[in-house]
Amino acid sequence: MARGFGLTRGGARGSQAAPLILFPREMVLIVHGFPSAVAALRFEWAWQHPQASRRLTHVGPRLRGEAAFAFHLRVLAHMLSAPPWARLPLTLRWLRADFRQDLCPPPPPHVPLAFGPPPPRASAPRRRAADTESELEHDAETRCTLCARVLQDEEDPLCCPHPGCSLRAHVICLAEEFLQEEPGQLLPLEGQCPGCKNSLLWGDLIWLCRMGTEEEEEDSELEEEHWTDMLEI
Repeated sequence: MARGFGLTRGGARGSQAAPLILFPREMVLIVHGFPSAVAALRFEWAWQHPQASRRLTHVGPRLRGEAAFAFHLRVLAHMLSAPPWARLPLTLRWLRADFRQDLCPPPPPHVPLAFGPPPPRASAPRRRAADTESELEHDAETRCTLCARVLQDEEDPLCCPHPGCSLRAHVICLAEEFLQEEPGQLLPLEGQCPGCKNSLLWGDLIWLCRMGTEEEEEDSELEEEHWTDMLEI
């Protein structure tokens, strides 16, 4: 294969990122923040095969004289603005800032641009048994801020990250609150915290909620379906 720019399969099993790789195999760009590894793999497949995706029929084939690198960036730009990916809490990360180019069309406002390697994954601190028992007793009567129902042990409530805010809500309750202005949508993008009234990105809330359980879920992630895995590409 001639040396040049191109997209090649670089996602490992269990990965939640889709990479853009230079030949000979130097990763320069990743898209991460997918809700599951299956969603990331489907995104990667559509990125590699835009002509086969029903979501990308509006993206023309590679133009005469268009470099492969430029073509894959053009495909990516349209993917980030097309359903179902347009509403996912993704991050566009340039691992090689010297290759950075502006996308056209630009990514949605809720998709941040980052540079450098991804930060190390934070893990929840280990707690002593006595602390855990005390917390469980306290949480036994913790209620959802929005519906006032008791939060069950198996439910991971969404919490506002702003200091002093006591928001704890069911995922579905807060999603409905955020979607009042977009009744036809299923996945929120952002909204105002019902407690402190600060603006919150939905992706940030989900990321904070998952931090403590991500390690436990990692091994079975490919085996368990996420609702976004059912969306057609």
